[in-house]
Amino acid sequence: MKAARVLATLSALSLTTAGAATYTVKAGDTLFKIATANGLETATLMRLNGLRSTTIEVGQRLNLGAGSTFAKAAPAQAARPAAKTAGGAYVNTAATRYLGIRYALGGTGAGGIDCSGYTMRVFQQLGVRLPRTAAGQWGMGYAVSSRNLQAGDLVFFNTTGRGVSHVGVYLGNGMMANANSYYGRTVVEPLFGNPYWASRYLGARRVIG
Repeated sequence: MKAARVLATLSALSLTTAGAATYTVKAGDTLFKIATANGLETATLMRLNGLRSTTIEVGQRLNLGAGSTFAKAAPAQAARPAAKTAGGAYVNTAATRYLGIRYALGGTGAGGIDCSGYTMRVFQQLGVRLPRTAAGQWGMGYAVSSRNLQAGDLVFFNTTGRGVSHVGVYLGNGMMANANSYYGRTVVEPLFGNPYWASRYLGARRVIG
């Protein structure tokens, strides 16, 4: 009887090990990027690895769990399709979480929020830490042209005549989410379809994907 129990335990351990997958962090990786590439949510990846923050280091080995895309398919086939299909959905979910909040200059929470406070909170949900100001966020990631925008890109504007002064999150299909002082709250609205924003557009930065 004891031998049977030992064999059963060893068999279960063998299946668990075989089903689990790991990933070694490379330069430029973020938790959001790794999670979406493997069909996971950032929070799930953090839970699997006992992480208390989204900070990761090059060379760090992450447990992807048995349910990840990586565990079910060859690595070369797992990454890109998931990033394309899941990434936009995660961005929209994160952006929607903070919609309708009252605009407040200097605000960063549910009681009131400004443009850079909004983007900071959205990207925090995606496993990315952004600087507090629009000007600081302008220095993140790398520049992308307006023809190649994708969901999750930061879009920047000059609304004061003195350089970067406003930032929003591109959601795809010509729409962006931002904390809008004119409307007094966080909203989704057209990007280039709005003459005000189109005439003040400075550029975009990609910090995920």
